[in-house]
Amino acid sequence: MSVITEKGTTYYLDQMEVGMAAEYTDTITEELIQSFADASGDDNPLHLDEDYARTTMFKGRIAHGMLSGSFLSTIFGTIFPGPGGIYLSQNMKFVAPVRIGDVVTARAEIDEVLADKGRVHFVCTCKVAGKDVIVGDAWIMPPKRKK
Repeated sequence: MSVITEKGTTYYLDQMEVGMAAEYTDTITEELIQSFADASGDDNPLHLDEDYARTTMFKGRIAHGMLSGSFLSTIFGTIFPGPGGIYLSQNMKFVAPVRIGDVVTARAEIDEVLADKGRVHFVCTCKVAGKDVIVGDAWIMPPKRKK
């Protein structure tokens, strides 16, 4: 199966199959980190102050974990299932830091379809240079076709 990457198409519950997947890729920039800090209110100096961040176990600034995690929301809301899908739950484990300049690829792949309940389960990852930085899963309620 091919990987879906284009925004704007709505995929309905009856189109969902195990193995279907979508990806979204973006580069972490200073501006993106600052915008996320402003929107979320998370102004932890680990993300915003290089002098402070050098004193931590990370030896420098890292991006908010939820910033990379939000790329999964981009998938579900705009790519697959896309417009009309409802995000029900998300589990994430942050397994490696993400830094300014890193290219993050989020991927969501269907591993279970509960058609009778209108729910789809996804295995989720975010990777930098092929290495997992986030692993987890999500439940989504894709839209159903109007009768």
